[in-house]
Amino acid sequence: MSAEPKRPDIEAGEMPPEAGDQPAPDAAAEENSEAEANPEAALAEAQTKADENWNLYLRAAAELENVRKRAARDVENAHRFALESFGRELLAVVDSLEIGLAAADNADADALREGSEATCKLLKTTLERFGISEVDPEGEPFDPEMHEAMSMMPSDTVEPGSVAQVIQKGYALNGRLLRPARVIVAAEPPPADAGN
Repeated sequence: MSAEPKRPDIEAGEMPPEAGDQPAPDAAAEENSEAEANPEAALAEAQTKADENWNLYLRAAAELENVRKRAARDVENAHRFALESFGRELLAVVDSLEIGLAAADNADADALREGSEATCKLLKTTLERFGISEVDPEGEPFDPEMHEAMSMMPSDTVEPGSVAQVIQKGYALNGRLLRPARVIVAAEPPPADAGN
């Protein structure tokens, strides 16, 4: 005798015992079976989704390239024309100087001085409008970040370590130093009995 299980007779209509015990297939299994039944439809649907995603990718890449080109063009224009408004404002100063030079032949010294002062004031106003400020530190403590010491001079009117005299004014652009002020720094005055 063998221990082999009895095989059902399919021709006689007997069903294997496992067939009745299986649960009903769920919805995912039905979809898989439909996809297996019609693979061309599933492939066509996947191809459609892939084409849509590819088109979206191409549009995004083209838009990114357009943004890059626009930004590069804007930067180039900013470099090329950054001084346009500054130059336009300086033309008024040039005009004033030319008028002063034309009038110099017939003008007296006081009129020339007034014209020069007005032109200087116009230039300083134009510079201030563009964020260029004057560094005139006379009487202030010496700051090596903003001032260039040319020499030291004993002084009893200014505190030692302060700026006694400005030789050349400095300038800053929006707080950033363009040129330091050249100054003479006050030193301790000599003692009064040193001359004896």
